Amino acid sequence: MAKAQSHDCVPVLSEHPLYILYTSGTTGLPKGVVRPTGGYAVMLNWSMSSIYGLKPGEVWWAASDLGWVVGHSYICYGPLLHGNTTVLYEGKPVGTPDAGAYFRVLAEHGVAALFTAPTAIRAIRQQDPGAALGKQYSLTRFKTLFVAGERCDVETLEWSKKVFRVPVLDHWWQTETGSPITASCIGLGNSKTPPPGQAGKSVPGYNVMILDDNMQKLKARCLGNIVVKLPLPPGAFSGLWKNQEAFRHLYFEKFPGYYDTMDAGYMDEEGYIYVMSRVDDVINVAGHRISAGAIEESVLSHGTVADCAVVGKEDPLKGHVPLALCVLKKDINTTEEQVLEEIVKHVRQSIGPVAAFRKAVFVKQLPKTRSGKIPRSALSDLVNGKPYKVSPTIEDPSIFGHIEEMLKQAL
Repeated sequence: MAKAQSHDCVPVLSEHPLYILYTSGTTGLPKGVVRPTGGYAVMLNWSMSSIYGLKPGEVWWAASDLGWVVGHSYICYGPLLHGNTTVLYEGKPVGTPDAGAYFRVLAEHGVAALFTAPTAIRAIRQQDPGAALGKQYSLTRFKTLFVAGERCDVETLEWSKKVFRVPVLDHWWQTETGSPITASCIGLGNSKTPPPGQAGKSVPGYNVMILDDNMQKLKARCLGNIVVKLPLPPGAFSGLWKNQEAFRHLYFEKFPGYYDTMDAGYMDEEGYIYVMSRVDDVINVAGHRISAGAIEESVLSHGTVADCAVVGKEDPLKGHVPLALCVLKKDINTTEEQVLEEIVKHVRQSIGPVAAFRKAVFVKQLPKTRSGKIPRSALSDLVNGKPYKVSPTIEDPSIFGHIEEMLKQAL
């Protein structure tokens, strides 16, 4: 190496592919997302200050994996382009060694802002509801907590604010976009205390709209398809590797002139976006479209439930009815029967009798990918007695067998 000669950088066009990142999405086979180089670098550098409010020199921690888009964008490229120290963490929120791990890393490295998934926060809350382990650490430099990767229920959001004692901001994006679609953009002077349940407003460059299946724009607070009016901004994907036909078909044919995010949600009167679930996770109950995410949020607001996934179970009368798979917090003094009775009542009050929510199965854990996402499609197939596919990215595939046994006992 001492005798090696240096080589000049090779100039390439700004649209030259930087990497190919495979994502399964909801369509089954993995898709190779192609990321162009120039626009991506520009967007990431801009986002570190404008979205995340960081100054060069501050310490940033994206608690993800380098193999996921968050790792590519915000462990590697984004912070380094902007001049921020980036923390690379290979542990978990719990068990390495305990539920105080995140607090320890924040304190020891003087982290200014953390980006993690809501499921990581729920894991900490389940193991240490009072955050007793975290209280031993001084977080004097910690300013903001950002969450993304899945819908953040209000209960998890409020708990995070209480124990981390900083603003907690949800935002939303996808592997395909490479950076946030909606966010609070605190570096542009926007509020650090937006309404609970939202994922921010459209990031500059994104024109987010809510359409029905007939491409009609929906009124405020009406559940519909979340789409982005073309063109997409710098940093978004330029295609699927060796499959441009699927690129056009999957993302641009259903709503011509728009990018189809395949997520469902609504916009409020002020322009805040509420991402409720994947379009596939909207449950049709006797002709009524009910968001699985809305039911999950209602269930999670019960003080004994640490984690929850709601899927549609086939029903001969209503077509589908919601079924909740629930993980209870440790050391609770309530029976499962009592918890079920209370959450059924709560869902009825918060969403309405139209949800037809009456069943829950209590399990020790939910299957999750390494990025913290719940494989809802596989769980839906499992609940309905269909063959299901376990993704190779699932951390503990044995959980499916456990859930299968619990379903046999309960249903």
